[in-house]
Amino acid sequence: MGRAFECRRRAKEARWDKMSKVFPKLSKSITMAAKNGGPDPDMNPSLRLAIQTAKSENLPKDKIEAAIKRATGNDAASFVEVNYEGKGPHGSLFYIECATDNSNRTVTNLKTIFNKNGGQMVNSGQLDFMFTRKAVVEFDAAGVDLEAVELELIDHGLEELEVEDGVVRAIAEYSAFASLTAAVEGIGITPKKAGLERIPTQPVELTEEQMAEVEALLEKIEDDDDVQVVFTNIG
Repeated sequence: MGRAFECRRRAKEARWDKMSKVFPKLSKSITMAAKNGGPDPDMNPSLRLAIQTAKSENLPKDKIEAAIKRATGNDAASFVEVNYEGKGPHGSLFYIECATDNSNRTVTNLKTIFNKNGGQMVNSGQLDFMFTRKAVVEFDAAGVDLEAVELELIDHGLEELEVEDGVVRAIAEYSAFASLTAAVEGIGITPKKAGLERIPTQPVELTEEQMAEVEALLEKIEDDDDVQVVFTNIG
C-alpha cells in the first residue's frame, strides 16, 4: 500500500515537473506565432499548428487564449527570436532557437551551461553548414495510405516520407512549409507536430557512455526558460 502510494506520488510529481517546463515554452510559441502572423489561426498556419501542439501536450484552453492575447500586448513586443550555436563533448553540435526578452541573460546562461558541461559557445553562423533547414510535418501512420499521401504531397514540395514508431514524418524544403502543411490538412490529416527543423548533414554516432554525457548537457540547455527548441547532430 505504502509503496503503491509512493509510486503514484512520484508519477504525479514527474507530470507536474514536465508541465512546469513545457507549458511556458508552448505558451511562448503561441505568442510568437500570433505576433508574427496574426491572432487568427485560420489565417495563420504557424499559430494553428502551435495551438495543435499545445493541445497535444494538454495545455489548458485558457492558457492558449491568454498566449494569443499576449501577442498584442507590451510583453510580446519585448520578445525577440534569436539563435545560438555551440559545441559539446565528443563532437556533438547544438543549434539552439530561443525566444527572449533579455538576450544578455540568455547568452550568459547558455555560456555557463556549456562551460560547466564540457562545451563552448561558437560564433553565430559557424555551424550553419552542419545543418539543413527543412519543413517537417508529423502525423499518425494508422489508417493512412502512405503511397496515396506521398503522391499527393509531392506536388507540394515533399522530398521524403519517414515512418518510425507509428509516426510519419513528411520532409520538404523549408520554403514549402505552408504548402506542405496545408496539403496535409487538405487530405483530412491532422498533424501531430509541424515546423522548421535543422537536420544534421553529418550525424555522429556515440557510445552509450558518450551519449549519457551529451544528453546531460542537452537536458540542461532545454531546461532554460528562454530556449524553445534544440537541434543536434546526434544520429
